[in-house]
Amino acid sequence: MNKILLSISIAAIVLFSSARAFDKTKTEKQEITLSEAKALLVQKGLIPSEEDMTNALKEALQVGAANAASGLSKPGGYLNDPLVKIPFPEEATNVANKLRQLGFGPQVDKFVESMNRGAEDAAVKATPIFVSAIKGMTLNDAKNILLGPDNAATTYFKNKTSAALFSAFSPEIKASLDKIGATKGWALITTKYNRIPFIKPVQTDLVKYTTNKALDGLFLKIADQEKSIRKSTVNPNQVSGNLKKVFDWAAGLK
Repeated sequence: MNKILLSISIAAIVLFSSARAFDKTKTEKQEITLSEAKALLVQKGLIPSEEDMTNALKEALQVGAANAASGLSKPGGYLNDPLVKIPFPEEATNVANKLRQLGFGPQVDKFVESMNRGAEDAAVKATPIFVSAIKGMTLNDAKNILLGPDNAATTYFKNKTSAALFSAFSPEIKASLDKIGATKGWALITTKYNRIPFIKPVQTDLVKYTTNKALDGLFLKIADQEKSIRKSTVNPNQVSGNLKKVFDWAAGLK
């Protein structure tokens, strides 16, 4: 905040020095308010307006969400990317290891593939959910995010939408898992494993697990997109000049 006030003050002094710096009929300098200085700086295009800041941030989120969801919804979007690939449930790692020892390795691999295919099917539903959530962003939110770290918008987005996204995403995950037989495969795997003597039964909620992992991957990709936009390395055809102007201004204040 101090940097913002300082930059406004310095620019205002320069701009007003020739026009209003000194009244020849008086011996005192005219005073200008901070709001007047800010208005002139916005008018001259030296700082973005509040509307510019809010619109730029919303555009950043929409671009990032669309790119992330589009990439993950493609065949192999999850499965072929080690950063977001959904592994065999961590809580049941012993299940996978034991099944492989018993010769069921191909079934385990097929199961992991089906979970990731399910997430890829569900990812296509993410963009409209994110776009709808963006509409609730306030001016104060926009200011805090613009001047925050490179993943500030993503963090805000995650905090504000995770619960709603889970509720909307989970049915899609379940339908996709059912369609490709993953839930049935999980039931077969855990049933076989739980029959092994002297082991702790596994009761992992497959839909909940897959949905959480799918959303983790989605937010990770959105964060990557946000960093690209802030650094102006995103595809220029996807963003406006206003977006880059606002983020460049914010970067200069950090």
